[in-house]
Amino acid sequence: MTAPTSAGLLLHRPGDAGREVFLGRMGGPLWTRRPRAWSIPKGLHTAEEAPLDAARREFEEEIGVPAPELAYALLGAYRQRSGKIVTVFAAECTEPIAFASSNTFELEWPRGSGVLRAYPEIETAQWHPLEKARGLLVAGQVPALDDLERGLPGAAQ
Repeated sequence: MTAPTSAGLLLHRPGDAGREVFLGRMGGPLWTRRPRAWSIPKGLHTAEEAPLDAARREFEEEIGVPAPELAYALLGAYRQRSGKIVTVFAAECTEPIAFASSNTFELEWPRGSGVLRAYPEIETAQWHPLEKARGLLVAGQVPALDDLERGLPGAAQ
């Protein structure tokens, strides 16, 4: 069986304290108290959908605004603890981006209650300094930050 595949967009920009990245905080009760509850905006796609097209679609679904028209470059593919492979595209974004709203998912909560509730996939999204993002991002996506940093102009090779 093939691993599920997702694709996402990692926007970055120069900030006052160095490079910043745009991340979303995952919604729902399972992420409420977790310290690493932030993610690159991303989502599942089929083999028939081009990963970059999927990443752009998912950005709009999760952030509530269209993905900016930028020159996206393939950053890499990263295996998550669940086994899912996330393909990440990155681009520098100097235009204003702000979270508007996210699509929702249904979850029985509390478990075993028989009550289905709707939760946002992403409850908020914002810019974070790269170093702070390392401690917020789910562990399986941190290597994308490393690859981004290595690929920036002036990075030690």
